[in-house]
Amino acid sequence: MAENSIQQNIVSVRHIFIIGAKSIGQYGGYETFVDKLTEQHQNEPGIKYHIACKANGDGFMDESMLGYIEVLKKDKTGKAKEFTYHNAHVVKIMCPDIGPAVAIYYDCAALSYSINYCKENGIKDGVFYILACRIGPFLHHFKKQIYRLDGDFDLYINPDGHEWKRAKWSGIIKWYWKWSEKKMVETSDLVVCDSVNIEKYIHSEYEVDNTVYIAYGADIVSSGLSDDDNRFVSWLEEKGLEIEEYYLVVGRFIPENNYETMIKEFMISKSKKNFAIITNMNAKLKEQLEKRLHFSSDSRIKFVGTVYDRELLKKIRENAYGYFHGHEVGGTNPSLLEALGATKLNLLLDVEFNKEVAQEAALYWNKTQGNLAGLIDNVDIMDSMQRDEYGFKAKKRIESKYSWKFIGNEYKKLWNKKGV
Repeated sequence: MAENSIQQNIVSVRHIFIIGAKSIGQYGGYETFVDKLTEQHQNEPGIKYHIACKANGDGFMDESMLGYIEVLKKDKTGKAKEFTYHNAHVVKIMCPDIGPAVAIYYDCAALSYSINYCKENGIKDGVFYILACRIGPFLHHFKKQIYRLDGDFDLYINPDGHEWKRAKWSGIIKWYWKWSEKKMVETSDLVVCDSVNIEKYIHSEYEVDNTVYIAYGADIVSSGLSDDDNRFVSWLEEKGLEIEEYYLVVGRFIPENNYETMIKEFMISKSKKNFAIITNMNAKLKEQLEKRLHFSSDSRIKFVGTVYDRELLKKIRENAYGYFHGHEVGGTNPSLLEALGATKLNLLLDVEFNKEVAQEAALYWNKTQGNLAGLIDNVDIMDSMQRDEYGFKAKKRIESKYSWKFIGNEYKKLWNKKGV
């Protein structure tokens, strides 16, 4: 009887292979998502995550940025090759230096590894969950391999907003991403959309109905640091900032996040506050913006580096006077959710994805010259009661629709095939 019980528990575990995040917990929507989802389910006996990450190249997995890990295998240099984090099995995939095509190579290599892992370990029940739509031409090949596995397996995808619209891509690459998206939507068993607007787009563009909406999440738990904690105070002093005397932005330094508009508009505003920019630096883009804007001549514009200390980052958000969000491409963005959960006053680019998330809990700007600058001047003199009211609305919005607990439960139902 005991042996039968143990066997039943083994069979009941659903193995979830997540492919497409460069790392865990570093800047980027999928990276945040994987971190939080595994955290929510780390004590779920019926769910076992297997996370593929990049071992090298842009955005590679740096496990030193995480908390406790258990190293399972090491590479030739002694660094972790496989490890356990949040009870998830994490594997690092080495990638060749082949330019933009590395993203395609990485997804294919990670998916191939995951399929072989199932074969070698006798896994009979699982989901292959691919983040972004980069491997459309190859997905049918992999799907045939998955269907040849001895067990119950599903192939799900999560489209990365409108990846084919991103400014960094050339015309031919944009064409490829769009075509790849089409092939992946047609091949997958289910399309998981993180935005209502993305789901509408998938329905209308490809005339499919095998979709489900599950957003990204955030939390509204206050930072564990006090205002006089040395970690926070030292950071402020080092960056030349004061509590509620700075505006903030946190995110990847890429063109479609509209750093140029935010910096330019802040420079022409009358604000006496600072603009703190927390980002992983893109030296080429920064140099281009400097040539166009000459922002280094404005002492209020402060590139303050990266902050991977979660409690510190949350404290920085909480004590910002306001938060800028310029993301233009994509669905439900994690940095926006985190801002709504922590910062009272949020100033968002007026696009459908951002308005879907924040609704009446934020203020909106567009890229017309002077629009954001005028908004900054107006909110600079906003009274504390008004800011408090916006903060209350923002937290209620997160609590009701975007808490990680809520999102985790939605995914738990999805993995267990109970619908959402």
